[in-house]
Formats: sequence, structure tokens, C-alpha cells
Amino acid sequence: MSRLHAERHLVQRIGWLRAAVLGANDGIVSTASLIVGVAAAAQGRTEILVAGAAGLVAGAMSMAAGEYVSVSSQSDTEGADLARERAELATQPEFELDELAGLYAARGVEPALARQVATQLMAKDALGAHARDELGISEITTARPIQAALTSAMTFSVGAALPLAAATFSPQAAITSAVSIASILFLVLLGVVGARAGGAPVLKSVLRVTFWGAAAMALTAGVGLMFGVAA
Repeated sequence: MSRLHAERHLVQRIGWLRAAVLGANDGIVSTASLIVGVAAAAQGRTEILVAGAAGLVAGAMSMAAGEYVSVSSQSDTEGADLARERAELATQPEFELDELAGLYAARGVEPALARQVATQLMAKDALGAHARDELGISEITTARPIQAALTSAMTFSVGAALPLAAATFSPQAAITSAVSIASILFLVLLGVVGARAGGAPVLKSVLRVTFWGAAAMALTAGVGLMFGVAA
């Protein structure tokens, strides 16, 4: 007797994981870069912390709005495609059956068997079969605007709070170096967590996030020095 076992593939996490990693990474990089840039311009602690706090709030709202709008556009496109497919199933069922059978045959299923499979799947859930196999829309990939927006906003806020805390508790003369070092460490940790959650190579993920984070902070520090108010 064969034993059934439950499988939970990592791709099921792709929706929220993408938004979470993007939000946290953007929160760390953008806020740390802002703080480093303002600190490099020789501003006082108050100005540095106000800039960091403003960046946290503005960035979280921007991430939420951006994710909601972009993912909503994807959702609208999916909805339009499903509506069109639903209408075609109602008016051209035989053509849709041939189309689905053709898809299976193109993947290597014997034509007669492909038509039998298509017939059975359409008898159970015609729209679901076409959505999955013709349009590539499934439960895993379905757009979820609110989930993406909330996840991005929350993870951005957490990420942004880390360099802001480093700036708050470090001596003013050491804010630039303290925030830079702390942020690189936070990015390394984010790379490890993201890789573990998604089943990706850890080293590749860590190098990817730390390289771009360090580049962003170096660039904004250079801009701050160029426009600094003190020698």
C-alpha cells in the first residue's frame, strides 16, 4: 500500500517572499543611504534622525502604494483574461476543448489521451483548467494586491528602523561608519534569511544584496560630501 505524503513547495512562498525581501532590503538601503548622506554633509544629530524618520514613513507609504498599484494592475489583467476565457467557454466550448487538448499534446501526451484528459478536466472545472494550462494563472501565482502592499510596508518599516536605531545610539562623530557597518550586517542577515526561506544559494543572495546596498551608501555619502555645509 503506497503512503501519501504532504508536499509544500517553496514556490508557494513566492508572492509574500518577494514583497518581504524587497521591502526589507529597500528599507535598509534607502534609509541607511539617506542617513549616511545627511551625516556626510555634516548635519547635526537632530537633522540626521529627522531625515531618517521621514525616510521611514515616506518609504513605507511609497512601497505600499507602489506594490498595491502594480499588483492591482496584474490582478486586473488576470481578471480580464479570465472573463474573456469564460465567454469563449460559453460560446465556443468545442474550440476550447481542442485548444486545451492541443496544449497537452504539445507537451508530449498522445493526442487521443490528451483529448480525454482535456475532456475530463473541463467537465470538472473548465475555467480552472484553461486558467492554469493556457493562461498560466494558478493559486500560487494569483496577484494579491493588499497582501503585497501590507507586506512591503511592514518589512520596509522594520528594515528602515534598523539603520535609524544605529544612528540613534551611536556617537554623532561615528554615525556614518556605524550606520554603514550595521546596515551591511543587516543586509547580510537579510540575504541569509531570504535565501533560506526561498531555498536559494545563500552566498549568491548575500553578495547580491550587500553589493548594491554598499554601492548606494557610498554614492549618497559622496553626494553628501559634495554638498556638505562644513569643511
